[in-house]
Amino acid sequence: MPYTPTLAWKPLDGAEEAQLVAAHAARMERYAAFLRIPSVSALPEHAADCRAAAEWLASELRRIGAQRVEVSETGGHPIVVAERIEDPALPTIVIYGHYDVQPGDPLDLWKTSPFEPIVRDGRMLGRGSADDKGQILIHLAALEAMLTVRGAAPVNVRYVFEGEEESSSVNLEAWMRAHPDRCTGDAVIISDSGFFDGNVPALTVGLRGITYLQVDVRASDVDLHSGSYGGSVINPANALADMIASLHDTQRRVTVPGFYDDVTPLSDKDRAAFAALPFDQVAYLAGIGANTLYGEEGYSSVERRGGRPTLDVNGIWGGFTGDGSKTIIPAHAHAKISCRLVTDQDPEKIYAAVEAALRAAAPAGLQVEVTNLGNGHAFLTPLGDPYLDAAAAALTATFGREPLYIREGGSIPIAALFQRELKLPVVLLGFTPPDDNAHAPNESMDLGNFEGGIRTVIRALDAIAALD
Repeated sequence: MPYTPTLAWKPLDGAEEAQLVAAHAARMERYAAFLRIPSVSALPEHAADCRAAAEWLASELRRIGAQRVEVSETGGHPIVVAERIEDPALPTIVIYGHYDVQPGDPLDLWKTSPFEPIVRDGRMLGRGSADDKGQILIHLAALEAMLTVRGAAPVNVRYVFEGEEESSSVNLEAWMRAHPDRCTGDAVIISDSGFFDGNVPALTVGLRGITYLQVDVRASDVDLHSGSYGGSVINPANALADMIASLHDTQRRVTVPGFYDDVTPLSDKDRAAFAALPFDQVAYLAGIGANTLYGEEGYSSVERRGGRPTLDVNGIWGGFTGDGSKTIIPAHAHAKISCRLVTDQDPEKIYAAVEAALRAAAPAGLQVEVTNLGNGHAFLTPLGDPYLDAAAAALTATFGREPLYIREGGSIPIAALFQRELKLPVVLLGFTPPDDNAHAPNESMDLGNFEGGIRTVIRALDAIAALD
């Protein structure tokens, strides 16, 4: 495959760099093979594919030389665990990733089939190339290089690769409690994040939490003729639109009672850190084909993205949506809503508050059902953490500039879970470019980020081994 990275990185010293260069073509073939498995965890028809991806990953870990490789059952999609214990006296680093992916829809917007990966313009294009199969393979390539050249890793490593991250990690917490020996150590590295705008190396030190819900409203047993019944009965689509509109005011603040009760205001120091980020508004908008910024008044875009909670409709449907016309009052309507949450907000509490607000906004006689589809807590790593500093030094040595420290708007519930349940420091060491199109058509990984990521992981583990 052609290889023209768009992001420059510095090679390692010695034989490991030679090994990585020599193994590049084979590594790309394995990358493509992994991406061809349509391991979409949210769709039941892909359950066998999720298991196939887990088995592929386990086989690859065994080939490289990992120990205690297991495809561990969860009641849902399995978790792949492995380790390489060199010396009990060495630090033990837990490395987490996920092999499941989002669906490929809409297929007509892809430059290729989502599960037929190709390399184009220095990028691997395909579903999972960035989120998160590509980042898993960065860690596997790093381990292979170290074992091939040195015969050992500089620290002990444990790998936890789950198959339900894209469907709320519903079985992960119970699995962790049942298998503490497979996921404990001195610190955790999660590679499920990326670089800042402009593809600038960055370390994500904060992520928002999430609560995700579905609201279903119903007014009649069947669709009704709009001429005979329009203006005489509740229209569920109209009612749902009004209910959703009531959740924000004209300043784009969420009106749900209690929504901001536990939100810690951004400090002057926080706001200065956000303002110092090299955010290019014009490039940001151009990259997504939009023409204006929008959001809660009084905050910049980077503040809204990383430091403020939000409530958004993710999908809405009901009634007739085909070609032509069909004059009906729909019997029911539906919406999916997610709230991105900041530190100290409780997802369960927010879910209950949003449910109550939706019910309060519904007209009398409308049947309302609200379902919680998943929760996750916000995450924050303190600056000055020694493992974070080791990752920063590795990024600097690889890419030739100190990384930015950023808070991002996405959610990785496992990060807060490791902090909350296992009391471990967590470092988000991710490598995807900001225009990776994760969860969207034409997802891709810049191969400069990918190859530089391998070298960064090796340097980071060496730096951790050198910690006092």
